[in-house]
Amino acid sequence: MIRSTLFAVSYWVLNALYVLLAIPLLIVPGSTVIRWWIRKYTQSMRWCLRVFAGIKHDIRGKENLPDGPFILAAKHQSWGDGFLIYPEIEDIAFVTGDHLEKFPFVKGILHKLGAIVIDTCGGGERKAASLAEGMDRAANDGRRILIYPEGHLAPVDYHFKYKAGVWHMARAMNVPVIPVATNIGLFWSQEAFRKEQGTAILEFLPALTPDDSKSEFLEKLTDCIESKTAELVAEGRNAEKIPTRLIEDPENGVLATPPCPDTEPTLP
Repeated sequence: MIRSTLFAVSYWVLNALYVLLAIPLLIVPGSTVIRWWIRKYTQSMRWCLRVFAGIKHDIRGKENLPDGPFILAAKHQSWGDGFLIYPEIEDIAFVTGDHLEKFPFVKGILHKLGAIVIDTCGGGERKAASLAEGMDRAANDGRRILIYPEGHLAPVDYHFKYKAGVWHMARAMNVPVIPVATNIGLFWSQEAFRKEQGTAILEFLPALTPDDSKSEFLEKLTDCIESKTAELVAEGRNAEKIPTRLIEDPENGVLATPPCPDTEPTLP
């Protein structure tokens, strides 16, 4: 618990410090400087994870990252998985909900970074329009895009239905999709305060192309991410591989909890 407390203190201090020091950078023309600053922020967070929380990291599969623009479709088990991904990718934009804009000054930073901020309050049409607008900006700039196709933080050993947005983006931009698997949830589960010591693995997998139909593509994407994630979780546990199980999406703003061990998820 001492490690978790130390990390929590460092987390909030660094968040406040980097946001405040980023404010003057918002007036600098272009996005190069602010992207460099946020890269330093995520590297600092990885340092805090290692030193205070005892969570090391192992990045695998960088040879699968192509030149030029692409979409990263990542497993989302933890608030911490973005800290593993962001420092590894140049010129990355990311898809996020507009909930982050409620924090002071963050809206300006997100805009400067070229983040794709989804309007979660304007209904389905506005969500689609905000995604399309952000995608067009990223495509015009030749940026790489990070998206979490499940749309929620998944408990270890479980997954949600993968959403079709990543397929639509890849088709519209005509770029490959790089699946990303991880086991960081073993050590930092969802938004949990408590951290466990160990080595969080993040692996970039071979590219998929959006040439298949939507359903075929999503099936392939789900299979490759969930299969590799189950392998990495087994490696982290030093145990046999357990296939991940599908569970229903939680309500917006609510963390998903695994069902009772003797309860099978019932989905259409």
